[in-house]
Amino acid sequence: MKPRLLLIDALNLIRRIYAVHEPKSATEQEAHLKACCLRVEQAVRSLLNKMAASHAVAVFDGERSWRYEFYPNYKMNRQPMPETLKNNLDRFMAAFAAAGVSSFSPDNDEADDVIATLASKAAEAGIAATVVSTDKGFLPLLSEQISVYDHFKKSFITSEDVKSRFSVSKEKLTLFWALSGDRTNDIPGVSGIGIKTAKELLARFNDYDAMLSAEQLTESQRGKLQAGGNDFVVSLALVTLRQDIELGFSLKDLRVS
Repeated sequence: MKPRLLLIDALNLIRRIYAVHEPKSATEQEAHLKACCLRVEQAVRSLLNKMAASHAVAVFDGERSWRYEFYPNYKMNRQPMPETLKNNLDRFMAAFAAAGVSSFSPDNDEADDVIATLASKAAEAGIAATVVSTDKGFLPLLSEQISVYDHFKKSFITSEDVKSRFSVSKEKLTLFWALSGDRTNDIPGVSGIGIKTAKELLARFNDYDAMLSAEQLTESQRGKLQAGGNDFVVSLALVTLRQDIELGFSLKDLRVS
């Protein structure tokens, strides 16, 4: 039987579970942490069973990825992780281990890039990989070999879902975010090119250069695209997941125990 790889966006799963009835007082925190660890373990066992996964890993974020150096305003307005949760991540790693899944915490890379690297390498080897996350950033990875699963909605996200939600195909998602920006991650996009205009442009053109050279553009649109060229390049780099992270382990190290 071919291997099946389960890639868990660890903090996405943990923070979503932790946020439900987040404790307001210190006396409630310990009980809440224990309950959350149990829910994480149960969720992972359920996922392993549902996906018939032979290999799995829960990937955490490193301290600071290259994106913060490349663009200092990256995630500038993102709500920080609750301190209690941040100080107890080792307990959640133990919950993953109890379910038979190892954890990986890179020094500086983001979980998204590590997961994208693992998924793409698995796909190249003909191995099916399922990413468990509600993060839209994984959607451009969708393919015959790579699927994305929303544990909280209990459903796989399809290419048709992407088209319905964003009005662009999965192949154009990174271009869409590079043009319109992504407020959740403080990615600027091209000034003056909002969501509506970005959709209109991508319905007619396949890349930025084609937009600039098109005679059909209005002078206003052309001016905004030309003036925002640098922001487009920066934004495109930020929204594109890397698939070349040096990992230091192989698939055999991820076998479910």
